[in-house]
Amino acid sequence: MAEISEPYRVGLTADCAEPDGMTIFGDVGLERLTAAGLTWEVMPPIVGHLPNAGDLAGYDAVLSFGHLHFTRDVVSAAPQLKHIARYGAGYDGIDLEGLADAGVVVTNTPLAVRRPLALAALTMVLALGHRLVENHVAATGGRWTDRGNYRGAGVSGRTIGILGLGGVGSDVVRLVAPLGVRVIAPDRPGSREAAAALGVELVDIDRLAAESDYVVVTAALTPSSYHLVGEHFLAAMKPSSYLVNVGRGSLVDQVALTAALRAGSIAGAGLDVLEQEPPAADEPLLHMDNVIVTPHALCWTDDFTKGVATSVIEAIIDVAQGRRPEHVLNPRAAQGLRPKV
Repeated sequence: MAEISEPYRVGLTADCAEPDGMTIFGDVGLERLTAAGLTWEVMPPIVGHLPNAGDLAGYDAVLSFGHLHFTRDVVSAAPQLKHIARYGAGYDGIDLEGLADAGVVVTNTPLAVRRPLALAALTMVLALGHRLVENHVAATGGRWTDRGNYRGAGVSGRTIGILGLGGVGSDVVRLVAPLGVRVIAPDRPGSREAAAALGVELVDIDRLAAESDYVVVTAALTPSSYHLVGEHFLAAMKPSSYLVNVGRGSLVDQVALTAALRAGSIAGAGLDVLEQEPPAADEPLLHMDNVIVTPHALCWTDDFTKGVATSVIEAIIDVAQGRRPEHVLNPRAAQGLRPKV
């Protein structure tokens, strides 16, 4: 194992961690950092989403639990910083090219997130299709005789539209394959190979909106995918259809979605993400009987924590010891690292 001449300091963002290193995800295995000769500490809380140079000063790596924004200007003013390690798959708000210019490697944990998030999407589809929450409320509210009012549509023979046929979206397709569903996705050059292998029919996005009984959003948030599901898309959906979003809140125009639900343009929604998190107490979506909202945590299971923690800790140790980690988002920044054997 390569020797680290100076203490290699890892800062854990305080948004999801206590001073003793315990996180809202549970134990993430920080003892592995110590065993590798690295030191770690929970950073002072960062105000807002954009840290300043003082927040990052003195750290070689930052383990970012939440969705902080990292820019070239900020990291350039923290010359000791070598690595931003995202706990999870998303990296919206991180200037990948700017950090590459500053020589700061950015990693994430896409493989570890994939199956838990796909299962979260399927959970939403099944809960909506069986009207789980409405039946639960009827039963616990003493309205047993109302059970005939909440018959679900089910999924067999239905069409599921996937917006985002990447790792998570592809895994959703694998999970629903035994359920007798038709799966469609937008026709994108980068999706054709995966679609052919998975038996997914590629259509234009308007047709996807019009033909889907369930639209499942798993896309990454980029400038081009912002409000991917907007007023036009929602207007094309069937009144009997449901929207599920487990990607990012801003993939869906929340105002347009609220209006569509109020108008009965779609049957309901399952949302693990919202545009504003946490939402305001008077957010209308929180008070609709046909909407399931979870706090951006539906995939947080024991296997999620184990997989993501193992991946992120391994990446931090790799960079500290001069190895190129597995999931580098800005390869130019990792050119000086030796290949991992």
